[in-house]
Amino acid sequence: MTLKELNDAGRERFVEAVGWIFEHSPWVAERAWEHRPFASIDALHARMVAIVEAAGEPAQLALLRAHPDLGARAKMSDASVGEQAGAGLDSLTPAEFNHLQALNGEYRGRFGFPFLFAVKGASKHDIVAALERRLPACRDAELAEALRQVARIARFRLEDFIRT
Repeated sequence: MTLKELNDAGRERFVEAVGWIFEHSPWVAERAWEHRPFASIDALHARMVAIVEAAGEPAQLALLRAHPDLGARAKMSDASVGEQAGAGLDSLTPAEFNHLQALNGEYRGRFGFPFLFAVKGASKHDIVAALERRLPACRDAELAEALRQVARIARFRLEDFIRT
């Protein structure tokens, strides 16, 4: 889809087209539609991120919790499946899988949401190192970092989806 086609789309089509950009959170696209037309992918992304930032912590936590644990063998969106496979998370050894699941559990228990990391261009080793590095963070800092990572994921998805 081109940016022009997206700008010309009615609300339903717009949300259908980009409602998945923020994992299982079409409300971001629904609110962004009202701000069309977008001059660029940058403008669309900035508006969507601003919507998330203005949504307040309960909505932000729901957005974060809509993401799967990295490396989990659970039902995921097609976008998450592809992103995780690209980072090698679909081919973890049993020991790597168990270690990552233990770290994910510790992280989720500490912060109340899954560890989020924009995996595009990263290896499974980069992801584990980031998880270990971020585990000691305070909750407010980690909430802010998780939201930054979600914004990066959304940016990658928009770039992959919208043709120029």
